[in-house]
Amino acid sequence: MRLLVAGGAGYIGSMLVPALIECGYDVDVIDLLWFGNYLPRGTSLTRKELFQCTEDDLRKYEQVIFLAGISNDPMAEYAPSHNFIYNGALPSYLAYLAKKAGVKRYVYASSCSVYGYNVSELCHEESSVKCGYPYGISKLQGERGVCQLQDSSFSTIVLRQGTVCGWSPRMRFDLIVNGMYKNAVVDGVVVVNNPSIWRPILDVRDACSAFMRAIQADYRISGTFNVASANYVVGHVGDLVKGAIESVLKKRVRLDLKNVQEYRSYKVSCDSARITLGFEPRYTVADTISSLHEHYEAYGDMESENYYNIRSFVRQIKPEPSLTTPDDRALEGVSARSRCGAGVT
Repeated sequence: MRLLVAGGAGYIGSMLVPALIECGYDVDVIDLLWFGNYLPRGTSLTRKELFQCTEDDLRKYEQVIFLAGISNDPMAEYAPSHNFIYNGALPSYLAYLAKKAGVKRYVYASSCSVYGYNVSELCHEESSVKCGYPYGISKLQGERGVCQLQDSSFSTIVLRQGTVCGWSPRMRFDLIVNGMYKNAVVDGVVVVNNPSIWRPILDVRDACSAFMRAIQADYRISGTFNVASANYVVGHVGDLVKGAIESVLKKRVRLDLKNVQEYRSYKVSCDSARITLGFEPRYTVADTISSLHEHYEAYGDMESENYYNIRSFVRQIKPEPSLTTPDDRALEGVSARSRCGAGVT
C-alpha cells in the first residue's frame, strides 16, 4: 500500500514514518521542514507547501495521513490567522483533493483539546465540545471539513489525540511530561500550574499504534475516535515524574504546586477506538519517562529553541498586524505554561 504522510517530518511523524516503512508500506512524506528533518536516510521526502498539491499529486496513494498544521496553543495564539488556515482549511482542502483523486481513506490527526473544560465528565466522541480558543476551534473545524466528505468510497478517520509525550527523533520539551522531565533533571523541580485539571496522556508510541490501527481498519469504517494512553490529573503526573527522576538520578526533586487558572480540563473514553479500531494503549507515564531518560545524553542543551515549537515558529513566521512581536520573556511564558502543566497536543 502506498501512503502519503502530510506533515510527516514532525514530532509524531518522525516516529510513525519509520514504523510504517518497517511494516512494509510504501511511504512518501510532504513537509515544509519548519522543525528540521529527522527521518531515516533514504525516506521519500518532498519539501513543499501542502496547499500547492494537486489532484494529480495524490492519485498514486491509497491513503493519506494528515499530521500537518499548527501544533499547539502558543503557536495558534501567536499567529491566529495561520492557525485557522493550516488547522481549519488545509485538512479539508487536502481531503477534498484526495477524494477527487480516488484515495480510499483519509486519516486526520485531531486533538482532545476540542473538549475544552469539563470538571468531571468523561468525554465520549458524542460529548459536547466547548473549546473557545484558537487552537481547539481550528482543530474542530478541520475535523468537520474532513468528515463531511466521507461516503461509501471515501473513508475518513479522525483521531482525537490526548497530550502526546515521550521520546522522538524530532524531540520536543514543550509537552507536559517532556517538559516536567526536562525541568526535573535540569533544575531539580517539577512545576505544576494546576494540579486538579485532567489530561488524557498519549505516549507517542501509542499514538503511532493508533495511526496503524486506523490505516489497517476495514474501509467500511469511518468516524471520530479518542485515543490516549490513560487519563491523569496533572498533579498525579507531577508526582510520577518526581518519583521516576528521583529513582533514576538518585537525587531529590522538588514539587512546586501552583493554582494557575486553566481553560482546559478533560478526560476521555477510548472505548470506541478499542472496540472499533482495536486500539490498545501499552505505555504508562513511568514508561514515557523511561523512554525520555534513555536518550538523555543526546539532548545537549535542553533549552535549545529547536526543542520548543513556538520558538522555531517565531523565527519563520512574522507576527500578525494586530499583534506585537513577543519578547523573550513572553515566549518563555507561553512555553513555560505547557512545560509546567497546561500541556499541549
